[in-house]
Amino acid sequence: MRIRYFALLAMVSVLSIGTVTGCSGNTSSPSTETAAKVNPCAAKANPCAAKAKSTGDQAAAQIGGLATELQGKPVVVDVYASWCPACKNVAPTLEKLKQEYAGKANFVVLDVSDKAAIAKSTARAKELGLEKFLAKNQNQTGLIAVIDPATGKVLAEERDGTEIATYKKPLDAFIAKAK
Repeated sequence: MRIRYFALLAMVSVLSIGTVTGCSGNTSSPSTETAAKVNPCAAKANPCAAKAKSTGDQAAAQIGGLATELQGKPVVVDVYASWCPACKNVAPTLEKLKQEYAGKANFVVLDVSDKAAIAKSTARAKELGLEKFLAKNQNQTGLIAVIDPATGKVLAEERDGTEIATYKKPLDAFIAKAK
């Protein structure tokens, strides 16, 4: 029984070594016969190439932390739900910010009111490079965050925060720095 086991193990080892050396293109001792052979693995498609291309495409759509369409201006993200009292409470503050910083900041609303809204917001967050932010804060309705688009770093974050100065300070600092 043991002899059969070791014989089987030896055979598998020899076949494995043969397969590895056959695909590695080892030419340490080329003979005329092996020099004429083509590496059988060279013709195989690289299974990682498609993944690398799609990752590269995604990286091209993002610079630093967030998508290219958000670059150059601070990003104000509102995690919103229609049923949330805190969202209704911060709505006037957010409206003032939108009026005062129109053209100077990007405003993004991530609606988490129900499953359909969450699905749309998740897709949009992924496009913008905010998927990690949404995943972390999906249950934090009434949250307003100011984010640096180049790094994705949160500059200010308040939940149910109605004090406009809380948001103006990091927005003004970012805008002044960008000039």
